[in-house]
Amino acid sequence: MEVVITQTRALQGQVRAPADKSISHRAVMLAALAVGQSRVRNFLRAADTLATIRCMRSLGVSITEQDNELIIEGRGREGLQSVGEALDCGNSGTTMRLLAGLLSGCPFPSVLTGDESLCARPMGRVIEPLRQMGAVIAGRDGGQAPFSIRGGGLQGIDYELPVASAQVKSAILLAGLAAKGPTVVREPISSRDHTERMLAGM
Repeated sequence: MEVVITQTRALQGQVRAPADKSISHRAVMLAALAVGQSRVRNFLRAADTLATIRCMRSLGVSITEQDNELIIEGRGREGLQSVGEALDCGNSGTTMRLLAGLLSGCPFPSVLTGDESLCARPMGRVIEPLRQMGAVIAGRDGGQAPFSIRGGGLQGIDYELPVASAQVKSAILLAGLAAKGPTVVREPISSRDHTERMLAGM
């Protein structure tokens, strides 16, 4: 098939970008931390992102679906509530790592767990900087889940990532929202900046 494109003065129309899993996770968590109602369109429904929704609902966040939108009623960090059981992240490493940062800023105990595969993955790279900020995190040797988090009373840090990671960076930034003093994250190379863009946008 041969396609011929000729010069034109202007283009018209709309392009809908495909849904993105990384952005969908962050949209739910940041909307939950915000005060007021957020509407999320083009949310990627997948096992991992639905695990994030389940966890945030367990923490007391109202999330409903209407006309292909997520409606999230954010009550701020203070509106999150302690859970009497472990938060199950399923197979989602993004859910676990970002929640570790978010929960490190909350003054109540939490436990993060997941399926057999997720519980075999090392989480030390995200646990270490959160401990440096003041979170009390206890788990198995090697840093695998399940692990407990007692947050609150965090101090900002200036942290250099040994390996560029958007998830670890995002966990530190989420914890930094509740920390005293500035939190600075330095990367050896630039990683995806979804979290930074969404924080600026909100």
